[in-house]
Amino acid sequence: MSGTSSKMLVPQFVEKPWGVTELPAMFGDTKGRRIGEVWFTADRELPLLAKYIFASEALSIQNHPSDAQARSRGLPQGKEECWFVLDAQPGATLGLGPKRPVHRDELRNAALDGSIVELIDWKPVKAGEFYFVPASTVHAIGAGVSLIEFQQNSDVTYRLYDYGRPRELHLDDAVAVADTEPFSDPRVGSVDPKASSIVVAGPPFSLDHIVAGNSGGRLRHRRRWVLPIEGEARCGDLRAHPGECMLVEPGAEILIASGRALIGAQSEIR
Repeated sequence: MSGTSSKMLVPQFVEKPWGVTELPAMFGDTKGRRIGEVWFTADRELPLLAKYIFASEALSIQNHPSDAQARSRGLPQGKEECWFVLDAQPGATLGLGPKRPVHRDELRNAALDGSIVELIDWKPVKAGEFYFVPASTVHAIGAGVSLIEFQQNSDVTYRLYDYGRPRELHLDDAVAVADTEPFSDPRVGSVDPKASSIVVAGPPFSLDHIVAGNSGGRLRHRRRWVLPIEGEARCGDLRAHPGECMLVEPGAEILIASGRALIGAQSEIR
C-alpha cells in the first residue's frame, strides 16, 4: 500500500516497569511481558502518535517541553498530549500540576527528597473522562488506570521522580520548563458516550469523539487517526475495532458504523 493510502497502523508493544502482564483480550497474550504501552506506528515518522497506556503502578512524575522550549534546546518539537480514560480501579488518580504555586527551587528539592508526591494535585479519575495535558505541566498517571493517549510524536520526557526505579532523572530540564502554577486547563471533563463532540480544537492537534452513524466530517480535509472505543469504524475496505488505529488520508470518508471512536488530526498550519 502506498505512503498516501489510508491504512491500518501497526501496534507496537512497549515494556515498562509499571506495565501489566495481562492486557485486554483484544491485544492477545503478553507472553509474560510487562506491557505498559501499545503504540500505533507506520513505516515512516508521523507527526502525531496514538497509544494505549496500562498502569499497574504509578508512572514517573514528569513533564515535557513546549515547541518553543524544545527548539531552544535544539529539538524539533515539544510534546502536548491528552488522555481518554478507558478504565480506572477504585481510588485511581491522575496527577496534574502542583496543589499550590511553587518556586522552582522548591520543586527541585521536592523531587530530590520524594515529597513531590505530596506536592502534586492527585485528581480522582473514572472511565469516560478526558484530560488535556499542556506542555510544561508536571503530571503523572497513577496506578490502576488504562487510557488512550493522543500526542505530538515526540519522545522528549523529563522525569522528576520515579519512585526509586533505576532510570535516569532530568531535574535541570524538568524544573526549567515546568509550569509552577496549579493546573487550570479547561479541556477536561466527562465525555458523553451517546453524543459526538469536539474534545480538542487545537493546536497542536484536534480530537473529536464521534458516535455511530456519523463521519467526523469536520476533519475530513486532514490526515486522521481513528481509534474505535466501541464497535467498528470504516474507511473504504478498511475496518477498525477497539485496540486498533486506522490512519486515514485527507478527503477519504470515514463512517463510524457502530459504537463510537476518537478521531484525531494535526492542526492546520497557517
